[in-house]
Order: sequence, then C-alpha cells, then structure tokens
Amino acid sequence: MALRTEELILNLGPQHPSTHGVLRMILTLDGENILEVEPDIGYLHSSVEKMMEYRTYVQSVSLADRGMDYLAALANEEALLRAVETLGKIEVPPRAQWLRVIFLEFQRIASHLVWLGTWGADLGATTMFLWCFREREQVLDLFEKSTGGRLHHVYFRPGGVYEDIPDGWVEQALAFCEEFPGHIAEYEGLFTANPIFEVRTKGVGVLPKDVAMNMGACGPVARASGIAFDVRTAFPYEKYAEVEFDIPVQQAGDCFARYQVRVEEMRQSVRIIQQCIAKLPPGEIRAPKVPITLRLPKGEVYTRTESPRGDLGVFLVSEGEEHPYRVKIRAPAFSNLYALSEIMRGWKIADVIAILGSTDIVLSDVDR
Repeated sequence: MALRTEELILNLGPQHPSTHGVLRMILTLDGENILEVEPDIGYLHSSVEKMMEYRTYVQSVSLADRGMDYLAALANEEALLRAVETLGKIEVPPRAQWLRVIFLEFQRIASHLVWLGTWGADLGATTMFLWCFREREQVLDLFEKSTGGRLHHVYFRPGGVYEDIPDGWVEQALAFCEEFPGHIAEYEGLFTANPIFEVRTKGVGVLPKDVAMNMGACGPVARASGIAFDVRTAFPYEKYAEVEFDIPVQQAGDCFARYQVRVEEMRQSVRIIQQCIAKLPPGEIRAPKVPITLRLPKGEVYTRTESPRGDLGVFLVSEGEEHPYRVKIRAPAFSNLYALSEIMRGWKIADVIAILGSTDIVLSDVDR
C-alpha cells in the first residue's frame, strides 16, 4: 500500500536567529524537499524615507546612518550625500574624498566580517564567528577614534567629513592592513578546503546569471553569478577612479562562489585603503560655506554607490526647501531578497539557512 503524503506549510522566522533579522519565510515542503519559498517582509519598517521629508539634509544623514543598513552606516551616508552634493553642486575637498574612500572600505571589511562570522555560526563553525569578530573589533576601534561611534557615526557631512582623523590613526590603520591578509588566509584555511563546508555550499543554492539579471541582483550575489558589475568602476565616485583594484567575479553562482567573492573583496579593500593612505593629501576636510540649514535648488537627482551588499541608489527631489520633497532609496538587500524564491526551490530544509546566509541580506535595508 502506497503511503499518502501531503504538502506541509512551515513558517521559518521572524523570531529565528539564523534569519539575520526579522524575516519570515513561508516554506512549502514535500517531506524535507522545498517546493516553494515566499519571503514575508515588513516587520522592521522604519519609514526612513518619509521621515527624511520632514528633516533637514544634515538631520537626514543621521536617519540614513541608523534607519537603513545598520551594518553599513557610512555607505548609507555616502549614498545620501552624493545625491545632496550632486544636486547642490557642492565640491568636496580632495582630502575629504580620500578619507571617505578609506572609511567606506573599512566599512566594507567590517560588514563582510559580520557576514562571514555569523554565516560560519549558522553552519556550525563557532570558531569562524570568534575569529571574524576579533578583527572586526580592530576596525570598530578605528571608527571610534575618528567618528566617536562604533556602529553609527554621522561622520560624512555635506561637503566633506565632520572632522579630521586623529594623530596616530594612519599608523594604526596601516598596521591593520599589514596584519589582516594573514587572518583572511586563516579564514580560508578553516573553510575553503573543509569537506563539510564544501558539501554544505558547493553546488547549493545556484543562482544562474540570467535569473540574477532578471531579478535585479547586485553586489557579491550578482558577481558570484558571473555579472562583472561594480558601481565603483562602472560609475566611479569620490576617488575610486584613482586607485587600482580588481572586481572579484565567480561563475558558479552557488553559496561557495558568494563566499569566494566576499573573501576576495576584503583583500581588495585592504589594497584600496593602502593606496588611499599613500595618496592622502593635506588640506581642508569640508567645503567652506555649507550652511547647516542647507537649501538645495529645485530639481531631482539619482545617484548610486556600491555598498557592501551591492548597488545602493538614492533618488532625491528638492523643492528648494531646507528638507527634501521626496527621497526614494534603492536598497540592494531588497533586490537580492527576490532571489531566495528561485535559489531555494528543490533543496532540503537543512539547506535553507546556508542559502539564506549566503545572500547577506540585512532586514533594515530590505524594509526601511
């Protein structure tokens, strides 16, 4: 007599440590096999776009810092200020531009370390979590000495940065850049040739290149599927056009490829930081005569940057007031979340956490 089976609807999250935030996934299962995945979002909606319409542009920097991707506060500040400075025709002094690139790349390293450490914990590798947060603390120390904050900073301001880096900061940053590649090798020694890690990630959660393009995937998720696109090289901003670095690209499109891309990105970030420090000129850190109650001319602008999660864009509309008329944020984690329904289908429920973690979504970036 044949056994009768029925589909099972399973809720994973939003109260689950490995959803990396308040994400609810509605899984349709046939035994252990995943038939469908429906991400249910909106549990962390902050209304940051609407609140910006009632704040000055300087106050909106603080909102971008806290109300968007909380693991990439400086990247959020950069995205908003690029729109403000473009529309307002505000020239950022060269020293401030170099400092911004240095801090953005340190932010990328800190974000990728959180991703790698927590993903390692998801897969049972507690050691990876401890190692990654060991190095991340050093980056946060650098942030704290210059911005006063470890997670949130409000360091970038219209026309430059809030204040210059303190004495001894450059030497500490260079010391980290000398030491950190050795730690990256440690991470790879723990994961890359580990047979358990390979079974959990190689060939798992494949996102084909054409599907990635159709779904608007970006950042490491897209580059792991063979899409060689990075805003820093396609549409250079600040001083990215004046430094040399490679864009890591993989073709497999699986969890392992997404891991390879982010690990190599950390190496490239170190390379960028070292070049920026070598080229860091003296001079002003902020454009003169930029009032706190800044009024932008009437008009609209769209600017884009490369956050740790991908293509972060800001559409800003001004009516000539001290605050924007409309702000719309193009969040990379929101776009990459679309891919979950495609890359999880057909895998086991045991693979859900490995696949979800490999996409590196941050729910405050998704919901906003």
